[in-house]
Amino acid sequence: MKNKNFLPLAIHLAFCMLIISCNKQTGPVTDVNTPLHMLQPDYVTPYGIPKTEDVKAILDRIFNYLDKTTPAKVVDGDSNKEIGDPGQMDENSKFMPGDFRICSYEWGVTYAGMLLTGEITGDKKYTDYTVKRLDFLSDVASHFRPLVEKDPDLLNPARPMLTPHALDDAGAMCAAMIKTERAGLTNNLRPIINHWVDYISSKEFRLADGTLARNRPLPNTIWLDDLFMSVPALAQMGKLTGENKYYEDAVKQVLQFSERMFNHEKGVFMHGWVQDMEPHPQFHWARANGWAVMTMVELLEVLPKDFEGYDAVLGILREHIQGLARYQSGEGFWHQLLDRQDSYLETSATAIYTYAIARAINRGYVDVKAYSPAVLLAWNAVSTKINEKGQVEGTCVGTGMAFDPAFYYYRPVSPYAAHGYGPVILAGAEVIALLNNFDSEINDSALMMYEKENK
Repeated sequence: MKNKNFLPLAIHLAFCMLIISCNKQTGPVTDVNTPLHMLQPDYVTPYGIPKTEDVKAILDRIFNYLDKTTPAKVVDGDSNKEIGDPGQMDENSKFMPGDFRICSYEWGVTYAGMLLTGEITGDKKYTDYTVKRLDFLSDVASHFRPLVEKDPDLLNPARPMLTPHALDDAGAMCAAMIKTERAGLTNNLRPIINHWVDYISSKEFRLADGTLARNRPLPNTIWLDDLFMSVPALAQMGKLTGENKYYEDAVKQVLQFSERMFNHEKGVFMHGWVQDMEPHPQFHWARANGWAVMTMVELLEVLPKDFEGYDAVLGILREHIQGLARYQSGEGFWHQLLDRQDSYLETSATAIYTYAIARAINRGYVDVKAYSPAVLLAWNAVSTKINEKGQVEGTCVGTGMAFDPAFYYYRPVSPYAAHGYGPVILAGAEVIALLNNFDSEINDSALMMYEKENK
């Protein structure tokens, strides 16, 4: 059924005929001879409602590239020959080289994206990708665990799983493993899960009030990135075990990070905070803001609604999404530094916002009418960055923290920056869900999305 604000079909067709007619005329296009409001804008990014089959085709293209270029095999470090028998692995063994590392926080996001895509589309190959690879990693870790217990400094492919050095080693991979276990897809991952959660809960450096922190690049530094490297794993562990201590820590991290780092005037987070720095420069790096908004969405999904702090987290999420929407460019992307419009347009952050805001809409945290047009514009923008090989272009490489603009302005971009793949997969899957959950139309040339029951 068409929305009541639409012009009758006959008048609409008449206007189209007028446009065709004016294209043939030799005189100027004027308000008298042409319905100017119906002229086609010269959009840089495709404008309109994506088709679910087109979104899925993009995801399939990415999947085929990743499946081909990220082998889950162990090889001899000298000969590069595959080691099929785990009993033959030794200190010289390594993962078969590919385009990406298969046990990293970036690939933790990718595994979660594959799981979600399998769930939403019903395409089993995505689910199998995660399950088979996480089981493979568990098997490798099981073999190397006794060797590492004898020699903690042993270099081996299972190092992030057995001797994590930072939250980057633990959180995102741990969250993906817990999601896989909770889905009943495997029961082989609990030893690694427990080890990683113990690292997050009791081994990682914290400030005096318990806020997770690092001592780089300066002592007592908080990285916004670390919200995602810790909180989703803690939240998922709370759901897995039913133990409130994990929820309590997760909520505490979001609130204490936000107290120090959220700029209420702009509606976005600063990238880093240093305890003894005053006054404090603020650089609103896009991808770090992505990790933050993604964290809050994922926490709220498993946090009981009556849990202390739920409403506070939801309030920050809504304020953050409103702030992010304010900075979206006309092309649909967000800038590397959100509030600096001369910094470059960046793909991974745009994909993360697409996923997180779409999921927030699908879960009822924010209004579909207010934010879905921005989400679909963002997806249309991201889709232009997937090349024929299935690579994600325009992604900022791994980035530390700085207190000057040049550092962020000139960070390189690369299709081999693994940070782009998981977010794009998550975004595509959640956009498919959004398109299935709501009705969308072009109304007076503008994209609109509605609750189904309100039509």
